[in-house]
Amino acid sequence: MPHQVSEIIPDALSERVDAAVAFFNDSAHAAGDTFSATGIIDATSALDQTGDLKLILCGGDRCEQHTFRLNGATSPWAIEFVSDQLTQDTKPQAELDPPPGARLPWLDAAIAQHAFVVLLFYRGFW
Repeated sequence: MPHQVSEIIPDALSERVDAAVAFFNDSAHAAGDTFSATGIIDATSALDQTGDLKLILCGGDRCEQHTFRLNGATSPWAIEFVSDQLTQDTKPQAELDPPPGARLPWLDAAIAQHAFVVLLFYRGFW
């Protein structure tokens, strides 16, 4: 079954997602940029609080998928990175259009700075 990617973070997960984003922003992985969650993969499995949070995080000039494990029933959680990232066989579904969200402001800024911008579309992934 393909993974379901959603731009809408369910309200029931917002506190956990915010904690995971804060954890990521405080880590070396953020490299000084401030990231925000622009999508979630398989939100239904995370809603029962037994699944890991698979988030699409965007900040600076990059977007990345990271998986977090939050231990505990309520805040404050013990948060850790899950090294089991999506594999070649289980990539998120491809999109026919560029995702609205973090990339749109980047594209507007890039177009304002340059005579032209090249966008690469590869196998349905922007």
